[in-house]
Amino acid sequence: MNILFQRTHQRSFGTWPLNGQQLRDALTDAIETGYRAIDTAQLYDNELGVGSSLRAIGIPRDELCITTKIAPANDSDERFMPSLRESLEKLKIEQADVLLLHWPPADGNVAPSVRRLEEAARAGLTRHIGVSNFNAAMMRAAKAATALPLVTNQVEFHPLLNQRVLMDTAIETGIPLSSYCSVARGEIFNYPLFEEIGARYGKSGAQVALRWILQKGVPINTMSTQRRNIEANFDVMDFTLSSIDMHRIDALNDTNYRIVNRERVPYAPEFD
Repeated sequence: MNILFQRTHQRSFGTWPLNGQQLRDALTDAIETGYRAIDTAQLYDNELGVGSSLRAIGIPRDELCITTKIAPANDSDERFMPSLRESLEKLKIEQADVLLLHWPPADGNVAPSVRRLEEAARAGLTRHIGVSNFNAAMMRAAKAATALPLVTNQVEFHPLLNQRVLMDTAIETGIPLSSYCSVARGEIFNYPLFEEIGARYGKSGAQVALRWILQKGVPINTMSTQRRNIEANFDVMDFTLSSIDMHRIDALNDTNYRIVNRERVPYAPEFD
């Protein structure tokens, strides 16, 4: 695992569903704030905009950790490598820092997909490989399918969702989790507990939720188009929640508020 990944991946800036000027402005604010890990995907249809924006900003390539993800339609022997090369061309880079499978295959047989990731890494087209939206059984199968380390399973992870099964599986398999929908797309703001705790630390409720995730050992992936929120989401490393506050937030897990499910997203597997 290279030093750049280790240094930047705790706080990643997500780019879905941004495009055009809104994407350029948000990325400019994110880079100026201090973000160096940038997350995109083939399904976001903004890799070209991400690449052009980062080139225009002028940040040195060796300071950036860029993640992209293979779309389900491209997860085949015929399409995987050509689509990855198209992504790299759009992003204006020769190698991704992290390449993920965006969704597990519909038939649940993850081994061929993981081996395609491995092929991309051995071809020098990505430094690291990983998965996204895998359930526990799929994590175990992915681990068994490759000798290369899988650096993450990027999943919906926030205080209102019980992900204890995946957290246990992350320890078992050595595949760390990372979060998206880290503030449950604003749902946490319906719970006064976060603002109450934040007031004692001089932080917002959103910052408390993000800090809770980090203290669970899970990196955060956040997105905003507002400069003040981009800065606030980044500014979560200078305080530590007490064990009492962590336990109070833990109690909300069993709300089991899940945003990404099979009804909303056709690619979604049966989650734990």
